[in-house]
Amino acid sequence: MKSLIVCVSVSNHNTEKVARAMADVLGAEVVEPEDVDPSTFAKYDLVGFGSGIFAMSFHHRLRQLVRRIPPVSGTRAFVFATSGSPEPPVWRYTRTMRRTLEQRGFSVVGTFTCRGHDTWLPLRLVGGINKGHPDEADLEHARAFARSLSGS
Repeated sequence: MKSLIVCVSVSNHNTEKVARAMADVLGAEVVEPEDVDPSTFAKYDLVGFGSGIFAMSFHHRLRQLVRRIPPVSGTRAFVFATSGSPEPPVWRYTRTMRRTLEQRGFSVVGTFTCRGHDTWLPLRLVGGINKGHPDEADLEHARAFARSLSGS
């Protein structure tokens, strides 16, 4: 199975840790949005799209890439994110990304979220929240999620 993970991880490299744990299971390359040609996604069997959450949304670089992807058919995708707070039931940022990918023709087969060390101001004043996350348990959950996608 040919897999790719597109990831934006800027603050504490939380999302990159999760992406690399999944990539180890899937045998996938991890790239940033600027390092992939949007027209190549149809060549993959499975593509992951993930970032930290900023102002209740995926990073703008990831959103811009997804909007530029030409229509695909038969390519499976998954969405993942790290965040300092749980995803609120009234504003599901994973649902928004999922819908955008489906509009591009992807078959979205799952989503994964976990806590990440969040040092967004004003949290920075107290050292942030969720220090040490994602931890090994979070990364093992990410690996298990990836195994469920790969069938192994």
